[in-house]
Amino acid sequence: MAEADGSSRPFAGLSDVSISEDIPVEGDISMPTISSSQDDGFSTLDEPVKDTVLRDLKAVGNKFVHVLYPKKSKALLRDWDLWGPLLLCVTLALLLQGGSVDSKDDGGPQFAEVFVIIWFGSVIITLNSKLLGGTISFFQSLCVLGYCIMPLTVAMVVCRIVLLGSSGTVSFAVRLVVVSASFGWSTFASTAFLADSQPQNRKALVVYPVFLFYFVIGWMILTFAPAQ
Repeated sequence: MAEADGSSRPFAGLSDVSISEDIPVEGDISMPTISSSQDDGFSTLDEPVKDTVLRDLKAVGNKFVHVLYPKKSKALLRDWDLWGPLLLCVTLALLLQGGSVDSKDDGGPQFAEVFVIIWFGSVIITLNSKLLGGTISFFQSLCVLGYCIMPLTVAMVVCRIVLLGSSGTVSFAVRLVVVSASFGWSTFASTAFLADSQPQNRKALVVYPVFLFYFVIGWMILTFAPAQ
């Protein structure tokens, strides 16, 4: 019985073993540290706020340049952000303030309309792209669609300036040309960035919603009339 009990508890004797306080415990138990070469690398945690803001503004400016000169570049997709789209959306909404669609109000609802159309429309287009097998991420698509609103925002500025002079047939013709050119540029720029991320046989199904998206925004700009 004793042998059987001993064999069933092979480590029973270890409970009586203790380490004397006089015996030093040796070994290296220090925590691993990051080398100084890694500390010298790029880090945004300790840099001044001014440098951070200037770097972000430079990145936004570079993306605007990519929209002005669209080409098959992955810079806009790789370094995506939503600062530019937010700035363009707010600017366009403010420029559309004061429309005379309803003479009883001051055009305030149009500010919300612009936000709903831009952000909700971008989400729908992005989901459509993903369901059709697109390879870009959700926020990359929002970034591209948002930045490509820039030509239409510029068109809105031009239309406001033209409307300061007159609102006759000539004014409408000028605004029609400007908005049409901006609409075409926005559609072309966005498809130039998004085309390569879609399956070859489904590109038309992705471009069509983008066409409608910018067409609605362009129509809002073209039919805008300042409050009297």
